[in-house]
Amino acid sequence: MLETAPELANVVLQEGSSSPALNNSGAAAIAVGLAAIGVGYAQRGIGAAAIGAIAEDDDLFVPGLVFTALPETLILFAFVTVILA
Repeated sequence: MLETAPELANVVLQEGSSSPALNNSGAAAIAVGLAAIGVGYAQRGIGAAAIGAIAEDDDLFVPGLVFTALPETLILFAFVTVILA
């Protein structure tokens, strides 16, 4: 692992290269992947809380559904980023 550290540093710092380490498609893929991880992390807590609230009171179904679907807009923005890249 330590043997590859200088090579990794050269890639990160882009030494000896006139082009960037990532092209537009690679950057867009990273953006979508990180957005999907963020959505999953957000929905983990929101989904559990919404199910608990609905179990206590059936009138909280619509707000629970809205709060569960709200983080999904983040991944939609990421897909728009991919389309524009």
